[in-house]
Amino acid sequence: MPYLLKTEPDKYSYDDLIRDGETVWDGISNNQALMTLRSMKKGDKLVIYHSNVGKAAIGTATVSAVDASDPRNPQVRIRPGKRLKNEKPLSAMRNSPVFDGSPLFRQFRLSVVPLTEEQYRWLTET
Repeated sequence: MPYLLKTEPDKYSYDDLIRDGETVWDGISNNQALMTLRSMKKGDKLVIYHSNVGKAAIGTATVSAVDASDPRNPQVRIRPGKRLKNEKPLSAMRNSPVFDGSPLFRQFRLSVVPLTEEQYRWLTET
């Protein structure tokens, strides 16, 4: 299953992920987001979204390892993929029918959001 991960670029940007080569996705406190993190599997596809500054999907990443033994602090390691050829701004996402009913807009403060395959393709291929 693909997921969208939100990050504030002034704290940890997609460029930081590329520089680091791999990181643990942490700092999550919302219970629903933690449940979503715990459900991730190695190889799951990710889209990295810059919130607050930029407000756009920036690039892709992949889950490289998951240790969900501590439910309050699951250790999800991610590796960068590719920068999107065309960043997808929040306004375009909001106006796309593919996101109708998405938790991205129903629960906007979620920092980890499951995506459908169709939403992932829309973000990464158009």
